[in-house]
Amino acid sequence: MHHLLLTTKIPLAELMKQKIVLFDGAMGTEIQKLNPKPEDFPDGKDGFNDGLSFTRPDWIRNIHRNYLKAGADCIETNTFGSNKLKLEEYGYGDKTLEFNKKIAELAVDVTKEFHDKPRYVIGSMGPTGFLPSSNDPSLGQIPLEKIREAFEIQAEGLILGGVDALLIETSQDILEVKLAIEASHNAMKKTGKKIPIIANVTLDKYGKMLLGTNVQAAYTTVSEMGIDAFGLNCSTGPIEMTPSVQWLNEQNDLPLLVVPNAGMPENQGGRAVYKMTPQDMASVMRDFLSQYGKVRIIGGCCGTNVDHIMLLRKIIDEKQSENNR
Repeated sequence: MHHLLLTTKIPLAELMKQKIVLFDGAMGTEIQKLNPKPEDFPDGKDGFNDGLSFTRPDWIRNIHRNYLKAGADCIETNTFGSNKLKLEEYGYGDKTLEFNKKIAELAVDVTKEFHDKPRYVIGSMGPTGFLPSSNDPSLGQIPLEKIREAFEIQAEGLILGGVDALLIETSQDILEVKLAIEASHNAMKKTGKKIPIIANVTLDKYGKMLLGTNVQAAYTTVSEMGIDAFGLNCSTGPIEMTPSVQWLNEQNDLPLLVVPNAGMPENQGGRAVYKMTPQDMASVMRDFLSQYGKVRIIGGCCGTNVDHIMLLRKIIDEKQSENNR
């Protein structure tokens, strides 16, 4: 009986109220470490990371498993580039629904190996590669309906695959975020299943999105759209996020997610290298948790690995026990 109680899964939105929730670390930089060759990818399509879920499922399971062992409450599906428009680039556009469903099921499967506490699967929805707000002739000229549909089919597949929340992440264009949120609501109506939506934006070191939208405008645009949390992920390390987190913490609405890179990327021989140590990252994040009470989810983006997540687990646990004293 006790065993059952331990893993009784409360909805993620409730969990965030009760405690600080830990997401996993990077997927892309972990895949890179495995040095995939073109023949590892479906049809030899080099760089098609999401496709490795089918050709090298053991790799993806292992990455998920290691993060769960490190203490992550939530793992993100390997579907960052699995909206329909992105999959079309690899010739898999017409398989979008099935593709997302199967990749979500793989992650859900791995969480079933753990019985110590409830584990959650977050459906990752990255950008389409288009910038609907821009005037760029190649990136801006796309019917908005097409973007919405690309996300809707993805969200539907993720929901059918059993994810506990949808995460719109690493977003560069606030109009695209709006479309992805609408798409997520549509997919929930279609599947008849309601789960939280977390909307993330990516800011540069000046606190702006790629097209110049600042965090205040981004937040104001989407906070009323029926989302359950608002977040910042990728692009910078935690230190550069401080002013934005501070401002967001003063808006008395939504719980916040903060998932930075392991520092600002440094270019080394054409590759982005992330040098922030797990210790340094944990110490900044510890300050965030003590200063900003609205921060309810933390985790790591590019360049973070199991060691970063283990230390973030430690600071969360320390904070919980302080609070319980």
